[in-house]
Amino acid sequence: MDNRREAIRGVAGCMVAAAGGAAGMLAWAPYGRHGIFDGFEGESEWNVLLLGLPVMTLSGMTAGLALFALVQGKWRQALGVAALLAALAGFGVAFDVLEGPPLSCGPGC
Repeated sequence: MDNRREAIRGVAGCMVAAAGGAAGMLAWAPYGRHGIFDGFEGESEWNVLLLGLPVMTLSGMTAGLALFALVQGKWRQALGVAALLAALAGFGVAFDVLEGPPLSCGPGC
């Protein structure tokens, strides 16, 4: 009976991680579309794809796992996953992984 309960928790954890990864991709999509297709003077910002997509996907997965650990009452695991999430956020800010094209200045530029 105990093995069955652990298996259900494992499957639920995988589903939460997959849902978090999908949410991260959906959050990345507007930045990716603007960075790749609407680049300044036809230039694409490939860093949005090469760095932004993995960081946002991993961040969504870690946020889901942190919430899953909190729901289960595993505070140490939740704190470790939250530290990983903070490291991913720091990496994203340091390398500006969601950098899009510059905003247009309007008519007459």
